[in-house]
Amino acid sequence: MNVYDVINTRILELLEQGTVAWRKPWNAQSNYPKNLISKKPYRGVNVFLLACQQYSSPWFLTYKQVQDKGGHVLKGSKSTPVIFWKFLDSKDTEHSEDKNGKIPLLRYYSVFNIEQTEGIPYPPAEETHNTFDPISSAEKIVADLPQKPDIKYGGNRAYYSVSLDYVQLPYQHTFNSPEEYYSTLFHELGHATGHANRLGRKSILEPSYFGSHEYSKEELISECCSAYILGHCGIEQKTLENSAAYIQGWLKALKNDKTLLVHAAAQAQKAADYILNVKPEAQEE
Repeated sequence: MNVYDVINTRILELLEQGTVAWRKPWNAQSNYPKNLISKKPYRGVNVFLLACQQYSSPWFLTYKQVQDKGGHVLKGSKSTPVIFWKFLDSKDTEHSEDKNGKIPLLRYYSVFNIEQTEGIPYPPAEETHNTFDPISSAEKIVADLPQKPDIKYGGNRAYYSVSLDYVQLPYQHTFNSPEEYYSTLFHELGHATGHANRLGRKSILEPSYFGSHEYSKEELISECCSAYILGHCGIEQKTLENSAAYIQGWLKALKNDKTLLVHAAAQAQKAADYILNVKPEAQEE
């Protein structure tokens, strides 16, 4: 059995045993975006709107708050919208109301990161600092990756930007272990293989929404791809249960359709071969 078959078999065995608790393998909680004045963290989609900004500080303020603190916004700085719901009293039955007779209105205001300002003191960001020891076999794979996308660090999210072709990761020292860092890195690089300049995969090129069939399939592809590469490095044993739980989560969203995993595994093997910079041998249909 080749490494792909070994990993597939072990993933399926773990799935048969039931779902294990999947956890985010890094701890950068203090990097969650917060308002500097209220000290309250932002919620909902605002976390994603603000956390994807390339700032090391989690603190944000409105333009008025900057002025009230005696500072100023740096010239050329662009604000980020933050949304919130405002509920109005109304007896107008033509409007959709909640059970308390309130009309929900979606509103937004704009904020700036503290690094876009001058003249305002602020507390430094705090985050977990674990010892990070690079794994040479994994580092070599990343170094030899053909047409490698940019890899950026910071914030509290891991993602691949299709339009700008770069991978974003939390800092290496925030991960619980080097193995979990590489698991996350290879997952995002798995997405990157679908770019038009690489394998041109439908599930990454065509627009899809969170939880859709194509989105779910792409997540399965990338997670299997990551597991394959970690298996190639011989370090998958420390991350495979997390991967299996992540995969199970998407399969449950798709009504536990394990046949989808078989199809995703075939695409994942192509992605892994690309990252490993090897040409797969011809196989029978």
